[in-house]
Amino acid sequence: MSTLLPAARDRAIRWVYIVLPLFVLTVQAALERWMGRVWICTCGDIKLFEASVHSEGNSQHIADWYSPSHVEHGFIFYGLSFLLLSRFPKTIWLAAALALESFWEILENTPLIIDRYRAATISYHYYGDSILNSVMDTLMMTAGFWLASRLPVRLTIALALFAELLTLYLIRDNLTLNVIMLIHPVEAIRMWQSAL
Repeated sequence: MSTLLPAARDRAIRWVYIVLPLFVLTVQAALERWMGRVWICTCGDIKLFEASVHSEGNSQHIADWYSPSHVEHGFIFYGLSFLLLSRFPKTIWLAAALALESFWEILENTPLIIDRYRAATISYHYYGDSILNSVMDTLMMTAGFWLASRLPVRLTIALALFAELLTLYLIRDNLTLNVIMLIHPVEAIRMWQSAL
């Protein structure tokens, strides 16, 4: 009988890891639709990857050059959970990470943040995410959270640095610059980014 309890607990925990993200994603998508967001790119296509950060297709498809930053969110949220929520079960860690990412995705698609991106960053063509892209961003965070839970800390940090340097090189933007430009825009950075 004692072997059934841990097995049943493990099954229940596995279900939480499936049901919790699905619930959060459903609520996120419903709220974004209520806010008037479009399901997919208004171009009518669904691309696996949108390579241009200066097109109206950016933040409209399954993945783009900003997808790695959402994986990094997962790394960061896992690290913060380890530091702040270590006495709680990891399902609580995941719930907190999903709540934060979903909250950000909803906030990011409000006129306040859309206008801020357009005014303060190189995202002149940004009109908000499609629901598809927003949901995929949350799934990218979940993937990053899962990776951080499985990988050694040094490897997780190395992957984050690689993602930052790769996107810095390829599109002159990354999570660090995105946060800087959103909070306290630096004209020299914006001019450097615009030269691409």
